[in-house]
Amino acid sequence: MRATEQIDLSVGTIEYEDTGGAGPPIVLLHGLLMDATLWDEVVAELSADHRCIAPTLPLRAHRHPMRADADLSLRGIARLVADLIDRLDLNEVTLVGNDTGGALVQLLACDDGAHLARIALVSCDAFDNFPPGLTGKTLVLAGKLPPSVFGLLMQQMRIRPLRRAPIAFGWLTMRGDAATASWLTPVLKQPDIRRDTVRLLRSIAAEPDLMLETADHLGGYTDPALVVWASQDRVMPPEHGRRLAELLPQARLVEVEDSYTLIPLDQPAVLATAIREFVHLDVVSRNP
Repeated sequence: MRATEQIDLSVGTIEYEDTGGAGPPIVLLHGLLMDATLWDEVVAELSADHRCIAPTLPLRAHRHPMRADADLSLRGIARLVADLIDRLDLNEVTLVGNDTGGALVQLLACDDGAHLARIALVSCDAFDNFPPGLTGKTLVLAGKLPPSVFGLLMQQMRIRPLRRAPIAFGWLTMRGDAATASWLTPVLKQPDIRRDTVRLLRSIAAEPDLMLETADHLGGYTDPALVVWASQDRVMPPEHGRRLAELLPQARLVEVEDSYTLIPLDQPAVLATAIREFVHLDVVSRNP
């Protein structure tokens, strides 16, 4: 059974979906402008034999504003994820991230205390593609605006043709417009969420080399890694998926057809199958 839970962490209140159960835990991280519903169809495929936890992170579609002193840099949000894993007493975790969620996974893969057994990177920020593509760069530029003006700009995303433009969600998903429309609600209606968003975007602008610096340490991650990339991705270059698979010592690469960046929306069954097989093979190898 899947339930929406809340937990109070040092930065504020975080919502998360938790299927429960005794299966191997999988924690799924969404990207910028998104919430945990990115993973709905993937979780539906995996929940029969895995415990799936999908938090809604303070990446602009969250519903509870963070504390005024919260660290909303990506490093700070990575620490939030580590805190969540610790508070839920999860061990042998498979940590999966798509879009900006994959950047968080990379940051945590370089943290020896994160309780990770394996990671999966799904079409995500990497190397010099940070902020990624036209969408990411446009958002970070918009983050220089005052929160109230940023809110007026985001109001334009109510209009479907603008929402489907390359500077918005048009190059991120082929089929997920209904989900992307729902993700806009918090930032459109809650001034405190706009405040959080502007703080996050400004922190991203202040660390343009963050993912290049992180890549320098990824070769030290020696546990199993899965890299799943959309072969038609127009935001996250497919060659970055191949580079990550070469960089991580125990990585395997799966390329997905007929999808843009948000593979959980465009090809959820294919992604779920890749994750299930990856986890199963590793669990069997550890427990022959």
